[in-house]
Amino acid sequence: QVQLEESGGGLVQAGGSLRLSCAASGRTFSNYAMGWFRQVPGKGNKVHEFVAAVSKDSTRTSYASSVKGRFTVSRDNAKNTVYLQMNSLKPEDTADYYCAADQRLGIDTVSSADNDYEYWGQGTQVTVSS
Repeated sequence: QVQLEESGGGLVQAGGSLRLSCAASGRTFSNYAMGWFRQVPGKGNKVHEFVAAVSKDSTRTSYASSVKGRFTVSRDNAKNTVYLQMNSLKPEDTADYYCAADQRLGIDTVSSADNDYEYWGQGTQVTVSS
């Protein structure tokens, strides 16, 4: 299996930027399609909201409509890392952000469904102040 560890979260003012990283270990990273999801903590929220995804070969990406044009997902298979560049951040982007991986998806396939991903990181917190 693959282990995932997110980093790069923090507190930022509205309009600012953050770059999240997700480092993978344990298996061949290029065999995994990657996704970013977020979850607003509290109130018993168990829903992982789709943010962005990138295929194994980086030829395809997908974004939630709420982040399109502001966020960019990319991966460096040589560094076993996937990134989420977040620009023009808004208070409503405040959440815990998780990366996820799945080996079963096709080489040029992306998925926005959280149940398509088998492996998950522990998350990194992003807080955007107004």
